[in-house]
Amino acid sequence: MATNVLGGELQPCSMDPLTGFYRNGCCDTGAEDAGVHTVCVQVTAEFLEFSARVGNDLSTPHPEYGFAGVLPGQSWCLCASRWKEALDAGMAPPVVLESTHRATLEWVTLAELRRFAVNPSS
Repeated sequence: MATNVLGGELQPCSMDPLTGFYRNGCCDTGAEDAGVHTVCVQVTAEFLEFSARVGNDLSTPHPEYGFAGVLPGQSWCLCASRWKEALDAGMAPPVVLESTHRATLEWVTLAELRRFAVNPSS
């Protein structure tokens, strides 16, 4: 079983919308996941605007790919590099630590993630 950034079992991020590189609801990763979709975030309108500005429009539906678009308040598995980019720009969305894969720690520190944790006592 995959491990989260806290050292426990990786918890699901979202089943609706269905997220994750493998579309299994978890921010799991593997060799096929070049984007490293490992950070479970709670999407904000500000983050969606930022992400679209830097070339990753997550809010526009693409039914041809089975993608309904992500709305503010929903949870989503985000690429570790995109979360780091948002962090550096002051636009990082909140993170669900229990649902964020440990591979994320290759991009950012646990301390950085904790600053944006949905449940900071974790």
